[in-house]
Amino acid sequence: MLERYFQLSAHGTTVKTELLAGLTTFLTMAYIIFVNPDILSAAGMPKDSVFVATCLAAALGSAIMGLYANYPIALAPGMGLNAYFAFAVVKGMGFTWQAALGAVFISGLLFIVVSLFKVREAIVNAIPRSLKFAISAGIGLFLAIIGLKNAGLIAAHPATFVTLGDLHQPGPVLAALGFLLIVALEQRKVPGAIIIGILAVTVAAIAMDLTPFGGIVAAPPSMAPTFMQMDIAGALNAGLITVILTFFLVELFDASGTLIGVAHRAGLLDKDGRLPRLKKALLADSTAIAAGAVFGTSSTTAYIESAAGTAAGGRTGLTAVTVAVLFIVALVFAPLAGTVPAFATAPALCYVAVLMLRGLSEIDWDDLTEAAPAAVTAITMPFTFSIAHGIAFGFISYAAIKLLAGRVKELPVTVAVIALVFVLKFAFL
Repeated sequence: MLERYFQLSAHGTTVKTELLAGLTTFLTMAYIIFVNPDILSAAGMPKDSVFVATCLAAALGSAIMGLYANYPIALAPGMGLNAYFAFAVVKGMGFTWQAALGAVFISGLLFIVVSLFKVREAIVNAIPRSLKFAISAGIGLFLAIIGLKNAGLIAAHPATFVTLGDLHQPGPVLAALGFLLIVALEQRKVPGAIIIGILAVTVAAIAMDLTPFGGIVAAPPSMAPTFMQMDIAGALNAGLITVILTFFLVELFDASGTLIGVAHRAGLLDKDGRLPRLKKALLADSTAIAAGAVFGTSSTTAYIESAAGTAAGGRTGLTAVTVAVLFIVALVFAPLAGTVPAFATAPALCYVAVLMLRGLSEIDWDDLTEAAPAAVTAITMPFTFSIAHGIAFGFISYAAIKLLAGRVKELPVTVAVIALVFVLKFAFL
């Protein structure tokens, strides 16, 4: 049955290989079941319910990707967007987390629409390559500053805005050691390096009486506090329109880039470099976004960590289905997730930031009309503590610089329109 459904032989793989690949992928991305509740709890969301929502959104998204699109690509709530959700939209702009969930749900519906038609290709192809890489790098810097803050390695300062944290406290030291451990394990190709780092710091914190031990396994908590709690009407007010657009654009770039990147590494692209069944893959991604909002979590997306599974031989949807099953099994680890302190998940945020900063090397730094808007995009995100502002200033600066430099022919109409929308937003809203 598995052979017929997933076409294992045609893809040169076996059931055993697919199962091992799924386990490998799960271990590399399982950190999200600890990190996501920790981040979203900063927005006032109940941590236990977010833990359940995280596992269910990851399981559903991965299952749809595997069963419908037949790709070895796993999904889970995305890093960066969860931080934007909690720290920028809720804590920064003052919206309720229910309204923020409504914005995520609407962005998921928009993503479904553009996935059904050819709008997605038009939008993605029109966005300059430099801005795509800059958005990724900027989100990385945004994650880094949150990770450093949660670790206690940086702190607020009335004169310099930010300064070094108190290194005489055990939290910042353990976080720094956790980051070094994760990097070392990743360099040694140890599966599950990130989750090993998180658990190692947590064990040390428990031993030093820095955090109470809540146990390891128990019956899954109730999801009722977050289930179907999205406020769609609240999300449609003028203040959240930009937030919806930001969720939508980042989801679009993230999903497309991850799908193509993982498929390329797995040798799943066709001879023209295109991804077969792309529409199915994007529908799986967009459906998971809307479903995740219903469960009670920020945007769900395809995970680049899926490349670890394809490196282990995963070639079909059976790999993704295996990941889905493992996320369901993870539901019983809620007590352990509640035990993990913020400074234990901070190293994971900083390590993911390192990975996302690689995009800066892809920018053409010899062309200032490309490099300057990219730099504006990446730098603005951490310094305004907002992914949305980074994207907005990136588009505006790109359009303005191309016009002023006399290179209007290089300015896509889509970019000019989006830039104008952002200008009007800052001027009148």
